[in-house]
Formats: sequence, structure tokens, C-alpha cells
Amino acid sequence: MLIFQPFANFYKKYEHRISSFSLFLGFAFDAFTLKRVDQLFENILIALYLVLIGVFIILIHTTENKLGEESPKAHFWYVNILQFLFGGVFSAYLILYFRSADIWVTWPFIILLAIIFIANEFLKQHYVKLSIQITLYFLAIYSFLIFFIPVVLHKIGPSIFLFSGLVSIILIYLFIKALFYFIKDRFSKSERLLQSLITLVFILVNFLYFTNLIPPIPLSLKDAGVFHSIQKNKEGNYYVTFEDLGFRGYLQFYPDFKAVTGSPIYAFSAIFSPKYLNIAILHEWQQWSEEKKEWNTERVINLSVVGGRDGGFRTYSSRFNLEEGKWRVNIKTEEGQIVGRLRFRVVLVDEKPELTAAVK
Repeated sequence: MLIFQPFANFYKKYEHRISSFSLFLGFAFDAFTLKRVDQLFENILIALYLVLIGVFIILIHTTENKLGEESPKAHFWYVNILQFLFGGVFSAYLILYFRSADIWVTWPFIILLAIIFIANEFLKQHYVKLSIQITLYFLAIYSFLIFFIPVVLHKIGPSIFLFSGLVSIILIYLFIKALFYFIKDRFSKSERLLQSLITLVFILVNFLYFTNLIPPIPLSLKDAGVFHSIQKNKEGNYYVTFEDLGFRGYLQFYPDFKAVTGSPIYAFSAIFSPKYLNIAILHEWQQWSEEKKEWNTERVINLSVVGGRDGGFRTYSSRFNLEEGKWRVNIKTEEGQIVGRLRFRVVLVDEKPELTAAVK
């Protein structure tokens, strides 16, 4: 209709900017709506993304005629909708995994998700490639099941992770069989490449997991800090004291912790775990050896975490008579995955600095 022609011309002229803005809105929507990996809404939303991605991959290739020529209008909308769906699901993963990570430890996996999210906008033309579509679909399914299955089974660990991978392979196999039914001739040309890409993704994700480079989702660190004192009040909250370093503290990778010789230093952590997923975590106290240029583990303290609290289950450990120098406390699972990390430099002083109080 002529009345819609100006809008069509406007969209054609600014298609890239409109698409980028839509991608940003989708990311912002996920950032404000995705809160907890164990909530029904979050899992339904991601599952819906995954179902629709499968539907539109099939639609893209079944709308092509027998000569392999594309149907222009249908193909245009299907490819753009698929782009939006991939952008939505990977932005959701980027948000959920980023919240679960110590970025200095798990940056390879976070960057991988970020690259996929950004490339979704700039590599739109590659979505007509069947092998790329299905490989991304497999990664999307795998990334979902890594945290969904632990939520359902109330367990985490290598065996649960491997089970997630097995389920992912079964699901993508069933999808490929369904797709093969519709596009048998075209699929046969991509079969070998597709097998190689899926195998590569599977090996890469397993490598990142077993080298502790995947965030330990569904766990996430809600709060953490190093304090001079911690006391539990009548309401069940924790009263903590610390030296307020202001903006300067954010600029220091190892902020100074001024401690009087013999006084305790407390490492506090609030870890979110899904309901019914009760686990043990470790506070691993390590000191940097300038002589050996390595971290030496001084003490490992086991702590319990009860799942279900929105702000995370609060717990702490303490050490006395720490030597001057760089220290860190690795907050990790029993399997060795880093949930978070506290870094500080102990500076021994004669008197405690002026302290600020807060309730956790």
C-alpha cells in the first residue's frame, strides 16, 4: 500500500541502524528481566528462543524452491527474525554468565559469548549458511543446558556437565534428522562440515570447563569483601567494618588492607545458589611469593551454602597474623571452579585505620 511506502523507504535506508538499535533494546530487555537462572520466566523465555530458532532455521531452507533459489520476501524476514532470536538468546547467556563470573578468570568464555552476540549483527549474510546456523544452534542449546540441568537435578559437578553435553548432542541430532527430512539434497552437501563444527564446539566447551574457564553457573557471587570485623546481629544480618578507600580503591587491583599485627582479617562472600541446590564452597587463602613468582596456598576453609536466598547465602572465613604482601582469596567450588576472587595487599600498621560500618 502507498501509505506504508514512506516507512518502507525509511527502513530500507536505515536498516542497519534500526537493526543495531533493536539488538540493543533486546539486550537491555534481557538485562532488566533476567534475574535468576532458577526462575520459571527466565527458563521459559530462553526455551522459547531455542524452539523458535529451530523453527526458523527449518523455514529458511524449506522456502527455497527446487532449483535452490531463495524466496526473496519470506527469506528476508526469516533471516532477520533468526538474527533477532540468536541475538536474544546469546545476550541472555552473556548476562547470566557474566553475573556468575570472575571476569579475570573466565574471560575466554565471556568473550566468546560477546563475540557471538556482536557478530550476530555484522555477519547477517552468513545466516544463509546451514552449517553456521546449526552450529550456533548447538552452542545455544549447550549453553542453556549447562545451567538448566543443574537447576532441575539440584546438583553440580563434572558428571552433571557431561550429562548436559550428552543431552545437547541428542537434541541437535534429533533436530538435524527433522531438518534432513525436509532438505535431504541440500543437507548432504553440508553434513561433513557440520559434523566437524559441532565436534569442534563440543571439544572447545569441554576444554573451557575442565580448565575452569567457564563460569560456575548456576552459582553466582552476589557480594564479597575483605573486612576488619564481622558480627551477626539479631536480625540475622552481618555487621561489617572496613576502611573506605573511596574511588581510589576501585583503581587498585590489589587495594591496601591496613592491619594491626595479630588482628584477624575476614573474607566475606554471599553466593547465590538455586533453591534446593545446597553445596560446599571453599575459601582458598593464597599469598604471592616474590621469590618464587607464584601463589602459595596458606589455608583452605570449607563452608556451606544453602540455596534459594535471592541475595546469596552469606558466609565468611578469617585468618590471623598474615604477612605483608599480596594476598587473594579464591571463592571456589569443590571441583575447583572459581565463583569469585578477593584481592588485597596486607600492610601492617601500629593502629587500625578509621573504619566504616555496613550491614550485609
